[in-house]
Amino acid sequence: MSERPTSPSAVMSSPVPTTPGAAVTPSTTPRRVDPTTSSPGRDLPPFEDESELVGGDGSRVVEEEEEGEELFGDNMENDYRHIPELDQYDREQLDDNASGYSELDAGDRNAAEAEMRRRDRDEGRGVGRMRRGLLYDDESSDDDGESRPARKRRLAERAVEGDAAEDEEMIESIENLEDLKGHSVREWVTLLGPRTEIYNRFKNFLRTYVSARLGNNLYKDKIRQMCEENKSSFEVDYNVLASEEQVLAYFLPEAPTEILEIFDSAAKDVTLSMFPQYERITKDIHVRITDLPLIEELRSLRQLHLNQLIRTSGVVTSTTGILPQLSIVKYDCDKCAYVLGPFVQNQTSEVKPGSCPECQSKGPFTINMEQTVYQNYQRITLQESPGKVTAGRLPRSKDVILLGDLCNQIKPGDDIEVTGVYTNNYDASLNIGQGFPVFATVIMANHIYRKDNANAIKALTDEDIKSIVALSKDERVAERIVASIAPSIYGHEDIKRAIALALFGGEAKNPGDKHKVRGDINVLVCGDPGTAKSQFLKYTEKIAPRAIFTTGQGASAVGLTAYVQRSPVTHEWTLEAGALVLADKGICLIDEFDKMNEGDRTSIHEAMEQQTISISKAGIVTSLQARCSVIAAANPIGGRYDPSLTFAENVDLSEPILSRFDILCVVRDTVDAVADDHLARFVVASHMKHHPAALASENLQLPDSGSSSSLAGVEKIPQELLKKYIIYGREKVHPKLHQMDKDKVAKMYSELRRESMATGSIPITVRHIESMIRMAEAHARMHLREYVTDDDVNMAIRVMLESFIDTQKFSVMRTMKKNFTKYLSFKRDNNELLVFLLRQLLHEQTTFLRSRYGGADHEPAAVPERDLLDRARQINIHNLQPFFDSPIFGANNFMHDAKRKVIVQVI
Repeated sequence: MSERPTSPSAVMSSPVPTTPGAAVTPSTTPRRVDPTTSSPGRDLPPFEDESELVGGDGSRVVEEEEEGEELFGDNMENDYRHIPELDQYDREQLDDNASGYSELDAGDRNAAEAEMRRRDRDEGRGVGRMRRGLLYDDESSDDDGESRPARKRRLAERAVEGDAAEDEEMIESIENLEDLKGHSVREWVTLLGPRTEIYNRFKNFLRTYVSARLGNNLYKDKIRQMCEENKSSFEVDYNVLASEEQVLAYFLPEAPTEILEIFDSAAKDVTLSMFPQYERITKDIHVRITDLPLIEELRSLRQLHLNQLIRTSGVVTSTTGILPQLSIVKYDCDKCAYVLGPFVQNQTSEVKPGSCPECQSKGPFTINMEQTVYQNYQRITLQESPGKVTAGRLPRSKDVILLGDLCNQIKPGDDIEVTGVYTNNYDASLNIGQGFPVFATVIMANHIYRKDNANAIKALTDEDIKSIVALSKDERVAERIVASIAPSIYGHEDIKRAIALALFGGEAKNPGDKHKVRGDINVLVCGDPGTAKSQFLKYTEKIAPRAIFTTGQGASAVGLTAYVQRSPVTHEWTLEAGALVLADKGICLIDEFDKMNEGDRTSIHEAMEQQTISISKAGIVTSLQARCSVIAAANPIGGRYDPSLTFAENVDLSEPILSRFDILCVVRDTVDAVADDHLARFVVASHMKHHPAALASENLQLPDSGSSSSLAGVEKIPQELLKKYIIYGREKVHPKLHQMDKDKVAKMYSELRRESMATGSIPITVRHIESMIRMAEAHARMHLREYVTDDDVNMAIRVMLESFIDTQKFSVMRTMKKNFTKYLSFKRDNNELLVFLLRQLLHEQTTFLRSRYGGADHEPAAVPERDLLDRARQINIHNLQPFFDSPIFGANNFMHDAKRKVIVQVI
């Protein structure tokens, strides 16, 4: 070993620069001496730290050559050209005992190095220092003696040669990516080694994952589809990612911002490898994470969820306009006009330069509008879905920030699921009010899923569609659907049929975009208390694909339609959606409809017929869409329905609002011993079966709720399948009217008009013709038919007639039923008609016996067989024996005494 010479010439000629007094350490790194140049200092690394060229007394040993060479000249790349013959070890600087070692080939050397690394890891050496390939805390050379400047020089040489392949020795694969070495997940994924490993693993996942169901390369197909549509993002299923790359799925919710940034860069790399010119269409590619397993409620978000990836749902109540947000900023120095930047602008604080590198001034700086890069920014308010809010609590809301291609995808009233990062930002207004540092929280959206029928159709599997199509082949599918509506409610077949028609709906028409005709069916249920009106509405809220529930007492005019308020973000007047707007393309359920103020009720006239809501307030003149069915429930004046009065006299509703309802259902709580007995048994059995502590082994069978009607013995459809059937029918089936019998509808309308003028009940208007057409289309949609048939028209006429006749006085009702028997008997079993006639005769006989004997006991009422046969002949039924043998006869507790030729009802 020799001391380092102190003369400048010696310093420049020495191949290994060291500090004075230090021993020369042999290095295995080759030092190049270019024989083609004679300039001193040529063997120094071009990027070496200048601190190595300082003498022991602090003076600069070599400051500047008199005739130095230009490092940044025209031929600077020649300094980094590849010279294979000079890449040799200097034998003089090797160990003296080198001759005692045998030569190792590359494979043996790699095996030996791997064994030494395994030994160090097992013995705990290297604790506090990361493995080769990660950032080191010190500037020393690594295990093979190659310093970081030398490594940079080697990369530069490779770049000059055009070899852009990754240096495999530079970043070594990290087998134990989940071994955080004492770091938090967020710190770990920002380090170079783990970051590169995550990048490579995700890129490999996108390239190689093959769908087990379809057998294709799923994400390459998604990227290809994205590029065909000129989009900038594609979806990655979290569950698929977790099944293939568990570590990435573990890191993603813990450090979403950092991981998503790596995912985006990897996705962009894969996209550009498939479509090299796609960067000309979009600069950034985004990965959207879908199907995160855990769904959080808005009201359950806490400090625990901060900076985590979350998935939540709600209804969009307001949106701002699309604003430009700074993404990459450049500044102009006002003094010297130098352009500073680029600076990457984050979401939390404004990035500003400290001083100008050209003139060293502290400013002022102005944003360079031309070179600054912007991105789309939109802020929306997400509120808890009305059906999920616990009674007695206010719905919570949260702001969601949409960036890039997520903007302008949703509108107020949409029911959505948001996957994003729950983060915080400093809000000065909160601190003024609270008096201590408080942070406002927002959700930075990564993915948005809108819960509408179109997306619900995509969620249906092939097995679901097969089941739906097979169900539609059943001849009695309409009866099965009606029987499956609210199976926990006994009877009320007319209300169930009306709700079923409203759930499927008719077909909206807009000829020439000038005159819109609605396709939704509005239903009004009115009747005595305790007849399950509210229960029907609550059931509809659960089974309908989209429904909003409200009450007349708790709703105001603006709450039902829309109201104007000033946006806290832009300070502009914005529209807030009401219940009818939120129920767009769904159903709006209004309970206690009669309790609404007349002014509030008038506000929904336009929404029920034109299906729009016009606003002219605070300088905003616009119309909002309210394409929804309205199902309302109302109580009569005085609490109970009086059959001796007309419908208009029983209900405190004006004629304009009544004419907008397609179907009017009147529910009377009549006294019928047999029906009451069946109802009581059904309710008791229902409570016993659905008790929380009831055992499955008990398996109590409920009585048939339709045992006394045409629904007796009809097999019910499972509720999940029914919900999918409704979604499929609404979205995929659009019945046409080419084969409709126009003459029958015209004759029916003229007869109804004549009757309504004579009886003075609810007026029949042209709207009722449209109502019949809508109901015929809805009935065809129940069968998944593309054309409306005679059966559909006959059913629509029957429902319309039943709705009209039920609203008449009792005295008029009997006459009208006789006049319109041929329409009312459609799709009714003869046995059901005979049960109806027999009940009327028994009721008349019972009333007569009560009036004759007063409150005294009397024999059970008996109806002569002759009287029933006379009534049956009026509807073309001449043989009663099949009726006496039918199940419906016994289910209603009737008994036929053949000797006496009478029919008795056994209590």
